[in-house]
Amino acid sequence: MSEKEITMYSADWCGDCRRSKRLLDSLNVHYTIIDVEKDESAAAKVIEINGGAQSIPVIIFSDGTHLTEPSDNDLKAKLEALAII
Repeated sequence: MSEKEITMYSADWCGDCRRSKRLLDSLNVHYTIIDVEKDESAAAKVIEINGGAQSIPVIIFSDGTHLTEPSDNDLKAKLEALAII
């Protein structure tokens, strides 16, 4: 994972996912989407990351940390902390 790479586990029907995508897009932040509906292994990865919960979005950062269902404020704070924005 490159220094500022972001991966989002997401689904088209997920309102929180759409909200996080809108924020990232508005801040011109590049990210990779992995659709948990189309990739069974991605759905399993989400459950693993969340300790059994299927909650999305799960946003993985290059420092090895992640946020699950973050508020816009929490996501923006994380992007600022990593000097992405």
